[in-house]
Amino acid sequence: MKLPALVSAFGDRKPNPRRVGAIAMVVLAGGLAIFGVKESVRTWQMRRALDTADRELTTLRARQAELARTVDRLRNDPLYVEQIAREQMGMVREGETVLKFPSQVPPAR
Repeated sequence: MKLPALVSAFGDRKPNPRRVGAIAMVVLAGGLAIFGVKESVRTWQMRRALDTADRELTTLRARQAELARTVDRLRNDPLYVEQIAREQMGMVREGETVLKFPSQVPPAR
């Protein structure tokens, strides 16, 4: 039994190397263009995320410096500790008299 011969997609003629090369270049260029656009978008998103993280880091460093100054004052400045105790905790020294006045409500017109 004789097997049928395989038929080429080009029939009996041989493929033109220039045409095959051109098709290959178009396919390659299309693939690179799609990949490049996708990666450009991803890079842009990552840069935005990095900028946001940098701003947050700057804010957190400023807050950390402020807290470090507060800790230093609490450890080394008795007048500051007294001020905090009076203002935030309502504490008074022994023997002091506290006068509380009712808050004045503006008269209704």
